[in-house]
Amino acid sequence: MKIIYRWRIRAGFIGLVLALVLSQANLVSLLVGIGLCIIGLIIRTWASGHLLKEKKLIVSGPYQHTRNPLYFANLIIGISVVIGSYSWVVLIIFVVYFFLFYPSAIKREKEKMKNLFPEDYQEYEKKVSLFFPSLKPYRSPEKRQFSWKLYMKNREHRALLGGVLFWVLMAGRMLLF
Repeated sequence: MKIIYRWRIRAGFIGLVLALVLSQANLVSLLVGIGLCIIGLIIRTWASGHLLKEKKLIVSGPYQHTRNPLYFANLIIGISVVIGSYSWVVLIIFVVYFFLFYPSAIKREKEKMKNLFPEDYQEYEKKVSLFFPSLKPYRSPEKRQFSWKLYMKNREHRALLGGVLFWVLMAGRMLLF
């Protein structure tokens, strides 16, 4: 399980390269893909601006709706790549990738949180969905605000830069071919 967890980023990068190579994008697929990717990146930004990795159980911001907002955002970003590439092969690659890597990553994260914050996580787990967000937020006494400092500390700007680079390359490929 550790090997799978470690390889999810590298495999995701390989998947993005394959999406670029196999792309049959058109203007509509590209624009819809970019729009969905922006939504995913906004969720990632929101989550990382609340996240204090392994220091405190965070139950504010998007963590009031799902215990895994970063992974949920990655699902949205992955779907954006599939739509943007307009390729059945990319869809198959993404589905295999997602189901190979994310269930074990989510399980590992859950176990880690249970070990780090046993009492707090037990209550949180009962009230907040594991993956798909609930429209009804968990009401916690904690009222943390979004922090750009945390966003930068969590190095989330790399996801934004990677997203911009991917869509620029995808648009360039579409225009050239």
